Amino acid sequence: MGKTGLVYHSAYLEHDMGPGHPESPHRLRAIMQRLEQSGTAARLVRIEPRTAEEEWITQVHAPNYVAALHREAPAVGRVPLDPDTSMSPGTLNAAYLAAGGTLAAVDAIMAHQVDHVFCAVRPPGHHAEAGRAMGFCFFNNVAIAGRYVQKKYGLTRVLIVDWDVHHGNGTQHSFEDDPSVCFFSTHQYPHYPGTGRGTERGKGAGVGLTVNVPMEAGEGDEEYHAIFLKSLVPAADAFKPEFVIISAGFDAHKDDPLAGMCLTEAGYADLTEIVVGIAKRHAKGRILSSLEGGYNLTALAHSVDAHINALLNA
Repeated sequence: MGKTGLVYHSAYLEHDMGPGHPESPHRLRAIMQRLEQSGTAARLVRIEPRTAEEEWITQVHAPNYVAALHREAPAVGRVPLDPDTSMSPGTLNAAYLAAGGTLAAVDAIMAHQVDHVFCAVRPPGHHAEAGRAMGFCFFNNVAIAGRYVQKKYGLTRVLIVDWDVHHGNGTQHSFEDDPSVCFFSTHQYPHYPGTGRGTERGKGAGVGLTVNVPMEAGEGDEEYHAIFLKSLVPAADAFKPEFVIISAGFDAHKDDPLAGMCLTEAGYADLTEIVVGIAKRHAKGRILSSLEGGYNLTALAHSVDAHINALLNA
């Protein structure tokens, strides 16, 4: 059985895009309450996030974009950055701590304090582009962590598995011409943000290392299982990653209000076990999982619990 860490900070609750917004502080409250009630929290190693340093943020994001976020950050009220995404007074601190939470998770894994970590962070990250906030995202947490793994610890091959129901456009664009990162995504298609066609396979030296599997609404546990075995496992075994990162969105759940897929908690546990197998074969079991979407509070909380227990039992 592996040792699993948990990143969480109350400052993540201070990012607030307004009443009725699906990406709300209640998401993390529901997750933490479920982990406490189920007893899972007591089995986890708590990892304190830090404020991500500019040198790591700007491995992925343009310095002028980061500067613009500081200029736009409000002292009161909200500032819209796109139709779905706005900043509140607590947003920028939460975003730096979310990215820094993944960096602290990498440090804990590389120091052998834990084998894997779940980062219960917000705002999420996988839609954030180099120079643009979008889709509830400001900093691309998993992309920043991937670069950190490589530049701080010298690992050369990073696998990012994105099972969020929405395509991780920002992550794909961060690495699509980079042969040192393999990006695998399952996502409902056509759906926001409109990227992620099967023909998007990377560019230049990175051709073939972007693996997109568009899925039709209504597909669930059985279809996801088959796709992971057919598409992810062979790609990962050929790539032989030294570190594995999961963009862990739980909005492909059958009860999620923002999409039309049919995964269950058991399905998420199953996908986790497949990724664990890859990490054990190639990456010394190292997995960093970072929260992305998931907007039905009960489904989100129970799915995260099932995901973490699959890591704990690995």
